Amino acid sequence: MKSVVNPLQVSRFLRIYDDAAAEKNVKLSLGFDFDEYLSITRALPTKKPTYPSFLPNRSPIESGKGYWMIGTDKNCEVVLVEAARLFDLSHSNFAAHLESLRAFYADPKIHAHPQDQCICTAPSAREITGKVAYHGDFWLRKDFRGQGLAKIMAAVLRGISLAMWNPDFVCGLAGGWTLDKGVLAQYGNTHHEPGGATLRLVEYDIADNDLLVWLTGDELRNLVDHSDGRELL
Repeated sequence: MKSVVNPLQVSRFLRIYDDAAAEKNVKLSLGFDFDEYLSITRALPTKKPTYPSFLPNRSPIESGKGYWMIGTDKNCEVVLVEAARLFDLSHSNFAAHLESLRAFYADPKIHAHPQDQCICTAPSAREITGKVAYHGDFWLRKDFRGQGLAKIMAAVLRGISLAMWNPDFVCGLAGGWTLDKGVLAQYGNTHHEPGGATLRLVEYDIADNDLLVWLTGDELRNLVDHSDGRELL
């Protein structure tokens, strides 16, 4: 039987990282309206296109099954964004969800371009089933990089996803450069595997070759239950 989430421990966990962001003069905010999120992210000149997974006109997210986070500096300008949504893969798996393009479009027959394609060869993606929290659309402004904010962003989203969904898995897709430059290590992913997604989405000018990154639900709960923020020191 899946462990019960301890709300008090989650609140303590989130407080550690919210305070850590505040010490870096970054105010974190949470939202649930993805039309608003799209208007925020479109105004960020250095951010790559948002996958249609988070576009309300391509893949609407039901209430309670998605959220986004932004961070603003002392001038109220956006310095970071990230989004998350819940996939019900109780009768499927993450690899199949990607390759069917349903990870990106509510109805691929209607919204996908004829040349859109996703190939997933990561073996572990076929073991990722059940309630799956998908984290994506990571962006951090250049002048705030190298300050530990990637770790803070990852921790806050994990805490929120645990509190809201108590998922069986947390997963995402990450460019190979994140491994080469050490960003993946900062982000604190327990597992990563090549072949997560060889992706082409024509309408959005997206052509990526991403790693699969993931945590199991047990690893997520253990992380939240036993973290005291020492890794931030």
